Amino acid sequence: MENIAQSVVRTRVAPSPTGDPHVGTAYMALFNLVFARKHGGQFILRIEDTDRARSTEGSEKAILDSLGWLDLQWDEGPDVGGDLGPYRQSERLDIYEVHVQKLLENGGAYRCFCSSERLSDLRSEQMARKETPRYDGHCLSLDPEEAEERGSNGTPYVVRLNVPTEGECIFHDELRDEIRIAWSQVDHQVLRKSDGFPTYHLANVVDDHLMNITHVIRGEEWINSGPKHILLYEAFGWEPPKFIHLPLLRNPDKSKLSKRKNPTSIFHYRDAGFLPEAVVNYLGMMAYTLPDQREIFSISDMSETFDHSRISLGGPIFDVSKLKWLNGRYLREQLSANDLLARLGEWKFNDEFLGKILPLALPRLETFSDFSPLASFLFSEKVGIDVDSISGKLEPTDASRLIKIAEWELEKLREWKGEPIGNVFNRIAEIEELKLKQLMPTFFVAITGSSVSLPLFEAMAILGPDLSRTRLRLALEVLSEAGHGLSKKGLKSLEKEYQAKYGNRID
Repeated sequence: MENIAQSVVRTRVAPSPTGDPHVGTAYMALFNLVFARKHGGQFILRIEDTDRARSTEGSEKAILDSLGWLDLQWDEGPDVGGDLGPYRQSERLDIYEVHVQKLLENGGAYRCFCSSERLSDLRSEQMARKETPRYDGHCLSLDPEEAEERGSNGTPYVVRLNVPTEGECIFHDELRDEIRIAWSQVDHQVLRKSDGFPTYHLANVVDDHLMNITHVIRGEEWINSGPKHILLYEAFGWEPPKFIHLPLLRNPDKSKLSKRKNPTSIFHYRDAGFLPEAVVNYLGMMAYTLPDQREIFSISDMSETFDHSRISLGGPIFDVSKLKWLNGRYLREQLSANDLLARLGEWKFNDEFLGKILPLALPRLETFSDFSPLASFLFSEKVGIDVDSISGKLEPTDASRLIKIAEWELEKLREWKGEPIGNVFNRIAEIEELKLKQLMPTFFVAITGSSVSLPLFEAMAILGPDLSRTRLRLALEVLSEAGHGLSKKGLKSLEKEYQAKYGNRID
């Protein structure tokens, strides 16, 4: 694999295709993009899909589509190619295996044969002593030749990072200067799982080096992983890239941005009628101000003036009301009347979207004016509901429980169409021993704002997964504010019950 000149600035964003495309991914992509553009470099998109159980082709497509909608254009990636690919980690397994063997040979890593039972017991003991759970290095004392022989004989094992027992790791962050973390706080990270797949940490370091990434710009939650990565660079004899750890996006209550308190899917904002330029502008404002302090700016504006020393380390608050204010300014100040009409057409006022609704509405129409009240919920971000209407034929606490179950079940859905959506609710009714007519009034109101509307499953298919799930979360908020929500204890209990009845959930 031929390396390009190291003087060329190269940045990357590396999302995992395991769920809805997150605004945090767009935030990281934006800062990596403008940094590269400012310095005449390249911006790379890499798909980190080694989590085989959760990674999906649909999620990868959603990542590409959502970043494309925001016009965050990459120079190399799985769809456009490049000289240093492949750009999907699942297609680079042979590369990782070569590097695992190097680490085993030079002592940078070791084979671990500990059973899941031993690891579980170890974790329980450490937690009982109020210690941070971490591997105790039990297999580090094994003779390397004996360990290799056991592995060759088919005994399952993982490969772990060999971490020093004393001293501290010292590394530099371009925003935070020197960072010091004691090696005693660093776990013996699994680098390769027993199924042969690498973990994030190994694949990340190997890929960044082989793709000549010069600057790793990522969220501050990865600071504590810095020592593991530095250790890997040293074990391979490589020069580490420069690190820039951006402040995390936060909810208005200062907690880490999460879908339970804020819509986090990029497609939510697209489907709710936000302009991509406004969303990108707002993400830029989260941690950066232009030298002239202007509030309205483009990717090009940000790239031309970008100076990473101006990045603010304060916890940026992702406030949807402020995003709406900014979006309103774009609508009024940046678009002509003709532009606005064209954008409305691109959004939902077009033959394709209206054509999906009409067959559902037609049996209920007597005049043209009947169409708007029937279909208005499909053009809205939220609908108005109250506790009585949302409860339907259920007790309010039961409604909360079933809405949460439906949210988890719908998150698993790979094919967002009417029939599969209907199958989800039929399954819930069967498992919960309810008739569908007992269950559905709650969901009619949660999704449409009315007890009488278009056929629900087909309407949800048109509304899309992001707005549909947002509506369910809003319904849970309404019930919670009225004292009928799930407490933390109740939620944990429901999670256990859900796993027993429905299987693992996707988070």
